[in-house]
Amino acid sequence: MISKFIRERYSWIILFILLQLLNIFIVFIDPEIPLKPLLYLVFLSTILFMGFVIIRYHKETRFYKGLEERNNDLDLSTLPSVGSPFEQIVEDIILSQAEFLKQVASQSLMALEEEKDDLLSWIHEVKTPLTAMHLMIERLDNETMKTQLTYEWLRIHHLLDQQLHQRRIPFIENDLFMERIDLEDIIFNEIKTLQSWCIQKGVGFDIQLESPEVLSDRKWLAFIIRQLLTNAVKYSESSDIIINSYPHADQVILEVKDHGRGIDPKDISRIFDKGFTSTTMRQDNAATGMGLYLAKKAAQSLLIQISVESALGVGSTFTLTFPKRNEFLNITSM
Repeated sequence: MISKFIRERYSWIILFILLQLLNIFIVFIDPEIPLKPLLYLVFLSTILFMGFVIIRYHKETRFYKGLEERNNDLDLSTLPSVGSPFEQIVEDIILSQAEFLKQVASQSLMALEEEKDDLLSWIHEVKTPLTAMHLMIERLDNETMKTQLTYEWLRIHHLLDQQLHQRRIPFIENDLFMERIDLEDIIFNEIKTLQSWCIQKGVGFDIQLESPEVLSDRKWLAFIIRQLLTNAVKYSESSDIIINSYPHADQVILEVKDHGRGIDPKDISRIFDKGFTSTTMRQDNAATGMGLYLAKKAAQSLLIQISVESALGVGSTFTLTFPKRNEFLNITSM
């Protein structure tokens, strides 16, 4: 701040020095004026000027130091008090800009809320004909056509479900209801939805639940498990998906293990990133890169740790580590 102040008052300092040099120059060209008294006067003037600069430094930089130390937000209560007309101008501009930004932010938030509500309403409206379509597919006699249409229906159903939960994720804290949940109930419901797809691909399930209950939110936990099971079925062929839960260090561990194509080691750290699909299967146009991203976001809000171990050509194991009871109290206090 000292260097900035000197640069700001550079012209004043130069003017003072030039004035003192002018006085000394006048003494040299006019021998009638004594030199020593003038040098003494220049010395006193310099001392006074330096004191003046120091005082003005502390007075003039106080306001700007306060501006530098402020957080980059619209909280106007942290503005430093003004001490000069120029500082008042700066404060007035900041206040007007902050008010304008608040109005823009409020309008943007209202527009975003309206867009979210419209999209959620549209998704719910689309689900009605989608349900009717599923009932019509179930009545088909042609098994080949029935299987193909069921698979496409399931894809649409999951994409709508992802979009619905993607819009709800930012407000998940307002949507949590923590309770004791039967894992078997949730897992079997999700498997039932995937049943026709699993039959088509020859995929079965081996379920062993040593710890059948967890404390969590039923709706969001079902969504997380749905993403893991959908991924497991999608990348598996004629094999069993192993689902097991067990206690470990006062926590419940849930594992979903498949024997599918696996994940390339260089992709492991990126599979939970938004929009990331794969670097090895670029022709997989059906992948959106949103399922695991949304599952990770939801798991974080539930204090569930989600991790993965995988090897190409061997399969993948996704692990959900549920929070301890004392961590669970932190969720319920949200």
